[in-house]
Parts: sequence; C-alpha cells; structure tokens
Amino acid sequence: MSAHSPRPTANTPTALTELGEAFSWDWHQPPADHTVSGVSLASQAVAPGDLFVALPGASRHGGEFVTEVIAAGAQAVLSDPAGIAHMDNVPEDFPIAVHPDPRAQLGPVSLRVYDPGVRLPDVFSVTGTNGKTSVVFYLDAIARAMEVNSAFSNTHERRIGQESVKTPLTTPEAPELHALLALAAERGVALMALEASAQAIQRQRLSGIVARVAGFTNLSHDHLEDYGDMDTYFETKRELFQPGLSEQAVISLDTPWGQKMLAGCGVPAVSIGRPEQHPTWSVEIVNAEGGQTTFVLTGPEGTLTSSIRAAGDHMVRNAALAMVMLVQGGYSLEALEHAVGRHRGGIDLVVPGRAEKVSGESAVSVFVDAGRSPDAYQQTLEALASHAPGAMIVICGTSGNRDRTKRFAMGEIAATLADYVIVSDDDPRREDPAQIRADILAGVASAGHAEYEEIASQEQAIARAVHIAKPGDTIVWIGPGSQSYRDVGGVREPFSARAEALRALQSAGYLSESVEDSL
Repeated sequence: MSAHSPRPTANTPTALTELGEAFSWDWHQPPADHTVSGVSLASQAVAPGDLFVALPGASRHGGEFVTEVIAAGAQAVLSDPAGIAHMDNVPEDFPIAVHPDPRAQLGPVSLRVYDPGVRLPDVFSVTGTNGKTSVVFYLDAIARAMEVNSAFSNTHERRIGQESVKTPLTTPEAPELHALLALAAERGVALMALEASAQAIQRQRLSGIVARVAGFTNLSHDHLEDYGDMDTYFETKRELFQPGLSEQAVISLDTPWGQKMLAGCGVPAVSIGRPEQHPTWSVEIVNAEGGQTTFVLTGPEGTLTSSIRAAGDHMVRNAALAMVMLVQGGYSLEALEHAVGRHRGGIDLVVPGRAEKVSGESAVSVFVDAGRSPDAYQQTLEALASHAPGAMIVICGTSGNRDRTKRFAMGEIAATLADYVIVSDDDPRREDPAQIRADILAGVASAGHAEYEEIASQEQAIARAVHIAKPGDTIVWIGPGSQSYRDVGGVREPFSARAEALRALQSAGYLSESVEDSL
C-alpha cells in the first residue's frame, strides 16, 4: 500500500450528471459526458479522474487551487458559492458543481463513487478520550485470532491485511475512509475497526458510514481548546451513538460520563464495568504478573477468561470493551473463547506505544506511552508504578497548540507518582516549547514530591534518564508513544522515542545489540 491514501480498483466511473441529480447540485459550468472515479479533498492528493471537493480551510479556500487540480487530472470540482469566486480562469468545458454545504455531502458522494459492487465490511467504531487506539488494535487482533479477515484505522496506522499506511489524522477524511472501506471490501475484509475522534464526528468525516457497533471508552479533560467545556465535548461524542452513525452501542462505565452516555444513546446499548457498577457485562482482574494480566468477563452470553500482554486496569477495560463489541456484533462468546481464551494464551498483542516496553532484557526498563491527558497519565503511571521494583523516572511533555489547562494537572500527576521527573519537549507544533514546558513544570513543582529537571532536547532527556537510573529502575517516556515524527514549528521531522531509548540504553551499556537490529 502506498504512502498515499489507498483506493479501490474495481469501482465503475460515475457520471457527473447522475451525481448532480442525486445530490441536488447546481452547475456553475455543466458537464457533458464526464465521469469521475475518485474523490479528493486535498489538492495534493488529487488523482486522475477525481472529483475535487473545494472547501474553506484554516487560511485558504480549496477553490484557490483549481488550476493545480485540473493539471493533476481532476475531472470536476464541487464547491460552495465562496469557492466559486476563486474560479474565474477555469476552462469553460470543465465541470463545476455548486452546493451550499459540500462538506455534508462528502461521505454520501464518496460512498457512491467508490461503490465496489460488493458488501462493505461491518464497521466497529470506537470513541472516547483515552483507549480508542488500543480498542481498535484489540478488535483487529481478536478478529484475526478468530480467522476473520479484518482491517483497521486508528491514530497509529491504517491496515488492510498485512499492508499498512501512516496518515496524519486520527480518523481519515470521508473520501479516504470510504476509499479504504471499498478497498477492504474488494479484498474480502469482513470487519473494519475504526477510531472515531470527536473532531471527526463534528466535521462529518463519518458521514455515510453506519457502524454495526459503536463503543465508548471514557471521557476526561482533553480537547477543550476545541470544545470549551466538558459538556460540549460530551455532546459531540454522543452523536456517534445515534441512528445514522451506529446501529447499537457498548458503553464503558469507566468514568461517570459512561452512565450519561448510556442514558443518552439513541440506539440499543449495553454497558461494561466493574461488578459493583451492575453493568450488563462485568470485568474482573484475577491475576497480574510477568507482564501478563488475566481477567474474567461475565455477561448474558456467559463467562470468558482471557489475558493481555500489558499491565493496568485500563488496558484490561480496553480489551474487554473490544470483546463485548464483537459479541454484540454477532460473534459468539464461544468463538472468542476458542480464539483468545486463557487456554489459547489470551490476546497475543502488544499495543504499539501504549505502555509499551521497548528495553527488552535491559536491567533498566523503558516504556513508551502516547498519553497526553491527565487521565492517561494517571492510568499509565499508576499501572507501571505498581510493577516497578525500583525507582520510577518519568520523561514528559505534550503537544503544542492544544488545551493549556490540562498541563498543570499532567505535571502534578507525574510528580506525585514518579520519583524523578524530566520535563522535555514532545510535539510543540507552532507553540513556543518553553511555554509548554513551563505549564507542565508548574504542576510538577506544586506536587512537592519528586525531584525534577527541565531538559528541552528529547534526545538529551532520555540519555539523562538512563544515566541516573539504576538496575531495577523503570523509565516511562510518556507522550510520543510510537509516533514516527515530531512537529516543530509546523514541520514534521522524523523522530522515534523507541529508537532514542534504545540508543541511550546501548550507549550506557545496558544493551549490546545495535539499535537497527532491535527495531
């Protein structure tokens, strides 16, 4: 699969006149016998035969790029009246369609254009503040263990079979998502696991897709730069659990917002939680040692004992949520038992970048994690601290141009649970990284518990952490997880926390093999 958005190959080109009639387009410049075979939203992603949908962006309107998309092979443009104002120099025989809200049509139009002529995979969508990525990984891993042909899309990657592509958005824009589903259908995929961010729900990226089952993990302080308050953030998430976006729901009672989500579901729903919460499905941990956590899931269909290759209640809840979603989606508990029950060794998966141990047999353990919210810090650091035989050293930072109000709490939690904290850069984007560090440091200092220091360079921060660590100590690098880049000043440069951690361990004599051999 290429680095560009994957697309199906079997869809039949669609006549523009047919699309115009179906979606009530007006014509600024009418088509003749033109057809389109793809849909693109970004000018740099246009392929020959595409319908380019020109929308307003953060600083420029897509209509400004019409000359470039024509040169790239676009066969037509759909835009709003504001976009048409930028299209004075377009050839008269080039079709231009007009609609007052083309974004709302992206999903249905893409669904029609990319129709592969065969049944699309059942979609299992997951939303919440934390755990979405892990649940998607678990859905895919369990499906594969049941020998179900599956695919997935999450923050980490898009994958169909053994082929994958990295993309920048947690949830793809509608044209990319519908193309991915159509390609999966071509390849006989039966199940697609999909991470659904609040931004994706709000911006209608899921338009035209009805999940067979939608899952809710939790809700906690995050993304208030976009939503202002928790109630608005919650209401955005709640849209996924209404007719038109899902058929049924599985709601975790992990946070108090779970009960509120359960009450506000517009589709049939079941709950999952601890036994004392009286959920439809209860989950209990029965053993945790050696990096393996065993748990029992009990519900109307029966009881299943399984395990995961991770520590922490939160990772067990993620795996259990995936299991119940699959049961609600029509897979029997017996099939899950046969595939990932205790006698089969549980779920054979290490979720990338989620409390992921990258240090191998080193005497100093190093974990990388993608947490960038107070709740994620709390869950991950508590879980790892409970299994750390020595001191715990935390390296932390967070993304720029995001909610500043969460940073104090993140620093405070890190300093409360760790013995030593190093505040470093992470993904500053266009924000002053010194300000981000200062916001976190204020919380670290307020805790009055851990020793701490500020080291801007991520490379120097991990080297320092390894230098001060003693055999038996644990280093938790929280923030970058398995991300393969860092955004500095709006420029993405290659970066791997895994690789830097291994280099630091090798340099300190804890590992003998080369970094390249370990990756």
